[in-house]
Amino acid sequence: MSRTVSGAETPTRGAGPELRHLVPVLGAVLLLYFVVPLAVLVVTYSPTALTQLTAGYVVDAATTSLVAALTSTTISLVFGLPLAYWLSRSDHVLATLALGVVVLPLVLPPIVSGMLLLTVVGPAGLGGLTDFRLTRSLLGVVAAQTFVAAPFFVVTAKAAFDGVDDHFEEAARSLGRSWGETMRTVTVPLAKPGILAGLVLTFARALGEFGATMMLAYYPRTLPVQIWASFISTGLDAALPVAVILLSVALGTLLVVHALRATPWR
Repeated sequence: MSRTVSGAETPTRGAGPELRHLVPVLGAVLLLYFVVPLAVLVVTYSPTALTQLTAGYVVDAATTSLVAALTSTTISLVFGLPLAYWLSRSDHVLATLALGVVVLPLVLPPIVSGMLLLTVVGPAGLGGLTDFRLTRSLLGVVAAQTFVAAPFFVVTAKAAFDGVDDHFEEAARSLGRSWGETMRTVTVPLAKPGILAGLVLTFARALGEFGATMMLAYYPRTLPVQIWASFISTGLDAALPVAVILLSVALGTLLVVHALRATPWR
């Protein structure tokens, strides 16, 4: 049916199926795509495979991953926070170019990122002009993780600073506070939820980094590299315990982000 409004006919809202009824159905399809592999993992594999959780290679990989991820996250905070603030407050063309450079590792395949790092700190770094190498070392793992994960923190922190009205900073400065005091008491506290979320996401990305780490360092093995090595050499049964630890840490990271109530995709 239709009704006339000011001489024009308009269809009634009840005519035909509503698109909103398809929303949960379409969303459920993608959700199942995420859930089914986890369910199959739990149902198919015997719990006896999890007895290897305390195996030496699993513990070593977990230790390397946690130490390297925490270190790269700290580096991202120390150097990324000033960069994020400058990118947020500057309208110079250099800031636009710098933001493009920061985002570049996000779109590069991790293996390509590892190749780029090898040209600088690999066995033939800078065309053989330097002996500074990070291959097969924990420093190499940290370097690879920082290159890939730090942009997550910079971009997230920049968005957090963008949400802070610079009039608050001007008001604090007009009251006699120095720039450092204004950052410590006004800017950073207001941007704190986004900064914390950026740190958590950076840690999670560093923990799951595989391609660049394998290309640049390989040893000591992180959890993702150990999963790949175990799968290639023995199969899924050997890779499963390492994957369980990585999955557990990833789920814990998501819980932390939720607890911060500053999830960037909200």
